[in-house]
Amino acid sequence: MKRWNGWGNADTDYPVPPSALGYLTKTLGALAPHPDTAKEKILAAVPPSRLLAHPLVDVSAEARLAHARGQSMRDWVDLRCGRIDTFPDGVAFPESDEDVRGLLEFARQTGAKVIPYGGGTSVVGHITPLKSDAPVLTLSLEKMARLLALDETSRLATFQAGVAGPQLEAQLKDRGYTLGHFPQSFEYSTLGGWIVTRSSGQQSYRYGKIEQLFAGGIMETPRGRLELKPVPASAAGPDLREMALGSEGRLGVITQAQVRVRSVPEAESFHGIFFPTWEQGNAAVRDIVQNEIPVSMLRLSNPLETETTLILSGKSWVDAARRGLNFIGFGDERCLLVFGVTGTSGQAQRIGREVSALSRKHGGLFVGTVVGRAWEKNRFRAPYLRNTLWECGVAIDTLETALPWSQVGEASAAIPESIVETMEKHGERVLAFTHLSHVYRDGASIYTTYLFRRTDDPDELLARWQDIKQNASLTLQSFGGTISHQHGVGLDHAPYLPAEKGPLGMDAIRAVCRSFDPDGMMNPGKLF
Repeated sequence: MKRWNGWGNADTDYPVPPSALGYLTKTLGALAPHPDTAKEKILAAVPPSRLLAHPLVDVSAEARLAHARGQSMRDWVDLRCGRIDTFPDGVAFPESDEDVRGLLEFARQTGAKVIPYGGGTSVVGHITPLKSDAPVLTLSLEKMARLLALDETSRLATFQAGVAGPQLEAQLKDRGYTLGHFPQSFEYSTLGGWIVTRSSGQQSYRYGKIEQLFAGGIMETPRGRLELKPVPASAAGPDLREMALGSEGRLGVITQAQVRVRSVPEAESFHGIFFPTWEQGNAAVRDIVQNEIPVSMLRLSNPLETETTLILSGKSWVDAARRGLNFIGFGDERCLLVFGVTGTSGQAQRIGREVSALSRKHGGLFVGTVVGRAWEKNRFRAPYLRNTLWECGVAIDTLETALPWSQVGEASAAIPESIVETMEKHGERVLAFTHLSHVYRDGASIYTTYLFRRTDDPDELLARWQDIKQNASLTLQSFGGTISHQHGVGLDHAPYLPAEKGPLGMDAIRAVCRSFDPDGMMNPGKLF
């Protein structure tokens, strides 16, 4: 069963090791858990639905609460502290394109706003209803999860867009294929959600971001059906797929998607390399990419993330590893690179040797697969730590950007520094660290995680978080970075989008939305 006020399956837990709790107390100060608001109390506050009856729409308080919020910090505070002041008036569960078209017509006739809902994993407010005089219909695609066709000659798979990551991969694996799109939210996020937020998988260096994997599909809009033909390339004017990509539900509902699939790889493994300093690790990663060594993943943690990750793991070998690294001169500035190799057994061995040899030129120490296996085991479990940290009195959030290599070094230090400086003004400490999560020939994505103490007062907690968000966002934009590399815009990033797109660019985005949705019924308030 999915948690109603946190991340993931209610039966899955990720306990905080005692050593890690001691480290967090020493770093942040004394921690105090604060009780959450009971679910029954929130259910009792759900107002009557304003929607007319419809056979596919559930207006129960339970369904409306389950689809009222996502996974952003605001969403968590609303859910955990009983501050939900907006709910969808009903939740629809279509099973076909025809159902979706009928529900959009129902919404048009009744004056309802429509929020498309995939897996509810958004961390920037994509699915949060705004206050409105009009009723709100959330349209969940969870029943639209089938593999509709597989063209093995072209290696194109057609899915209903509500298919979640595990469902998608299981249906492909039965036929010997994989999409290879593995975001950290893989357990619940959906194909349609990946497309409309321009998602990145952890192994995007091999498989590509979702824009490289998305070949075509169908979008049902308030003005009718838009068919995006899956041609391999075209010079016939602007690519309409680009309108669907990153559209965040403002144009309509993606119901089907054709994606480019590959054969399941023969071999795959993940390895670790320590570098004496961040600068050496950064240079090695850039060289690996620009020399086009075909790894499937590169993730370089800065020194503080390296240390924190080892501590939070609670593994018995960590202290011995730390002493060994210190002995050979890898001190407090050491950083860890985890890289993946995917392909045939021969390719995997060759790639591993090439990465190891190039890394040695930058002072790297290859440490085999122990660290890599630990990362692989926890790659989709890590978000569950957010639940247990919260219950210990610690809030955790992330932000990410992408920028050219010439800016990566300075920006990767300035972004967490801006977070530390912000919390100092509140008289609080914060643990803020970064890693390079996705890399390109011309630049990289910087992913920043920060942990800080919760407060009794949810308004105070949100004020601190908002200050962090604003100062860190302005800092990364001052380096020319994008406001979002993989999480989309939603509500949280909307204030920063005009600085990235410019006035004319924002006018163009609004014009495209009006073209498909002239009455403004689709997911209002998101993007702009």
